[in-house]
Amino acid sequence: MSNSLLRRKAIVPEKQEGQGLTRTLGWPHLVALGVGAIVGTGILTLIGVGADKAGPAVILSFAVAGLICACAALAYAEMATMVPASGSAYTYSYVVIGELIAWIVGWSLILEYSLVVSAVAVGWSGYAAPLLEASVGVPMALMQGPELGGIVNLPAIAIIAIVAGMLLFGTRESATVNAVLVVVKIIALTVFVAVALPAFDAANLEPFSPFGFAKHIGPDGVERGVMAAAAIIFFAFYGFDAIATAAEETKNPDRDLKIGIVGSMLVCVLIYIAVAVAAVGAISYSKFANSPEPLALILRDLGSPNAAYYLGVSAVIALPTVILAFFYGQSRIFFTMARDGLLPKGLAKLSSRGSPVRITIFTAIIVAVLAGFIPLDELAALANAGTLAAFTAVSICMLIMRVRAPDAPRTFRAPLPWVVGGIAVLGCLYLFISLPAQTQIWFFIWNIAGLGVYFLYARRNAIVG
Repeated sequence: MSNSLLRRKAIVPEKQEGQGLTRTLGWPHLVALGVGAIVGTGILTLIGVGADKAGPAVILSFAVAGLICACAALAYAEMATMVPASGSAYTYSYVVIGELIAWIVGWSLILEYSLVVSAVAVGWSGYAAPLLEASVGVPMALMQGPELGGIVNLPAIAIIAIVAGMLLFGTRESATVNAVLVVVKIIALTVFVAVALPAFDAANLEPFSPFGFAKHIGPDGVERGVMAAAAIIFFAFYGFDAIATAAEETKNPDRDLKIGIVGSMLVCVLIYIAVAVAAVGAISYSKFANSPEPLALILRDLGSPNAAYYLGVSAVIALPTVILAFFYGQSRIFFTMARDGLLPKGLAKLSSRGSPVRITIFTAIIVAVLAGFIPLDELAALANAGTLAAFTAVSICMLIMRVRAPDAPRTFRAPLPWVVGGIAVLGCLYLFISLPAQTQIWFFIWNIAGLGVYFLYARRNAIVG
C-alpha cells in the first residue's frame, strides 16, 4: 500500500515529539466555538443576498440548507468520536478512504476556511464601516474593495490581524473570549426578533416564491430560485466542522465532541428560523435584499434606530467570533497536513504556548489580501464549494465505516445512518449544482492546481502512520 494513491493512515495518527497539540478545551468551549462559527455573517449579512435570490422563500432556503447541514453534522459527530485527531474531514478521509481523496478534501478545506475568514471579515466591515465613518471619519473608499468603488477594505484586514494575534496568544484564552462574545451575539439576535416579530405582516410573504425552486437565470442575468439562495446561505450553517478540528485539543473528546457538534447545530437552527421568519415578515424582502447590513436596515425601517444601532455595535463586537472559529480551523488543517508531510513540515512548528505560529501568520496574510479586495458574495459562494466537498466526504466515510467496521467503538452513533448519510451526500451534490457556474469553474481550477501540488510535492513527502 505504500505506493498506492489510496494508502491510509492509522485511526489515531502518530505524533512526533513536540508536535502534539495541548488538551485545554471542554464541551462549553466547543459549543461556544460552534455557535460562534455558525451564527454570524450568514444570518447577519447573507440573508439579504438570499432574499434577493429567493424572495420570502428564503425561509425555505434556510430550511433546506439547515436539513442538509444537520445530517452532515450527525456524520461529523460520529466520525469525530471514532477518529479523535486534529484535521476534521481531511483526517477522516485519510483514515477511511485514502491519501489522494484526503488531499483533495484537505485542499478544499484550505479553500473553505481561507474564504470564510475573508468573507466574514468583509461582512464585519459592512457593519463596522458606517460606525467608523460616523465616529472617526474614515472615508468609505478605505473600507470597501474595488468591486464596490473603494480602494481597499482596511477594517476587514485589521480584524483579521487582531484575531490572528488572539490565536497566537493561546487556544484556551481565545476560546474563553469567544464564549463571552457569543453571548453578546445571541442577545443581539434576540433583540432583533423581539422588535421585528410583532411587526409581522403576512402580506410581506406574498408571493412566497417569486423565483421558483430550482436554480435558473432570470431576465436580469442573475441566478435565482430557492436552491440558488440555499447554495449561498448554506454558508450560514456550517461552522460545526471547525469543532472537529479541535479534537486533539479537547480534554474528553469522546464526550465533548458530540455535545459540541450536535448541541451547536440545534441551537443555531432554532435561532435561524426565528430570525428568518421575523425578517421577511417585518418588511418587504426587496427593501433589504443585498444590503450589507440587512437586519439593522430592517430595524431602522421599523422605526427602531436605537435597536438598529445596538445590533450594529453587537455585530462589530461579536462577528469576530466567526473569524476566530474558522481561522482556528484553518490553522489546524494546515498544521495537520504539514505534520503529515503533505505540506512543508516547517509550517507545523509550535510556539511555547502550543500554538502553530508560522501557520497562523501565513494564513493571516492570505486571508487579509482576499478580504481587502474581493466582494462578499463571491467569497461565500466559493467557500461553499469547498465545504460541500468536505461534507460529502465525511458522510461517505461514515457509511463506509458502518460497512467496514460495524462493531468498532462509537461513542456517538448517527441515527438512521443510511438516511442521514444519503440526505447529506445527495443534498450536498444538489447544492453544488445550484452554485453559480463561475464558482464551480473556479473550484475545479483550484483542485486541478491542488493535484499538481500533490504529485509534484505532497505525495513524495507524505508520512503515512
